[in-house]
Amino acid sequence: DPDSGDNGLLLYSLVNNQMNEFDIDENTGQIFTVSVAGKAGTFYLEVQAADQGTMRCTARATVNVTVDSSSSNNIVVVALNQKINVVERNVAEVKRVLENKLAWNVYIIDVYSNESERKARSSTDATYVKIIAFNEANQEVSAEDVKRKLREQKSNIETELENVFSTSVTAAIEEAPADSATPELIATIVLGVLLACTLIGILAYVLFTTKRKRYKKYKEQYLVKKQAETIEGIDGPCATDTNGSLKSVKKLEHTNN
Repeated sequence: DPDSGDNGLLLYSLVNNQMNEFDIDENTGQIFTVSVAGKAGTFYLEVQAADQGTMRCTARATVNVTVDSSSSNNIVVVALNQKINVVERNVAEVKRVLENKLAWNVYIIDVYSNESERKARSSTDATYVKIIAFNEANQEVSAEDVKRKLREQKSNIETELENVFSTSVTAAIEEAPADSATPELIATIVLGVLLACTLIGILAYVLFTTKRKRYKKYKEQYLVKKQAETIEGIDGPCATDTNGSLKSVKKLEHTNN
């Protein structure tokens, strides 16, 4: 904007940024990642520039950001003793400090905490920043080299971050966590568990039904046997046929010639 004063002062913002995967420095227009861990592809961001004049003028442009999957072996996690919402607001400055002290291009892949609920994003004083570094030849710097440089520059990094956050800051190297399960994998696991539970239920029902039938048959046979034994003790002899029903037994009379 060629205007002077407030009419030439531009502020940048992302339009319809519901996913919060990216953010923008409102003064410089620099776009940076907030949370794209495990994601790859092209993202279309609508950026708005607005001057600060009385009759505010705006202009918009679409920025295509391509996220390439990177080797997780070279990802390094830096733990900061700051609340996650505070780190997210100053993530551009954190990136600048790391680049200055490491002398490499640093990309922040993800910012997260142990709090799963977004409403609790300001309750935990521990935030983890996933980074990956590239050298002048645009090649990934190994995780070991990044960790070594972080240890060497630890005090300098913490001093610079204290100026950013206006409070004492500690920066520690953490082990990168295992990648979260994808929704497809979670759905597969849940479906497998449900199928296993269904199969177990069917087997239990079949076993119970079979056992019940056997018990019923055994009980019937036992009652028939007891009934037959009871009737045999009565004067009118009776017996049971092969089907378990009662029949009269005729007494044989012997005639003496």
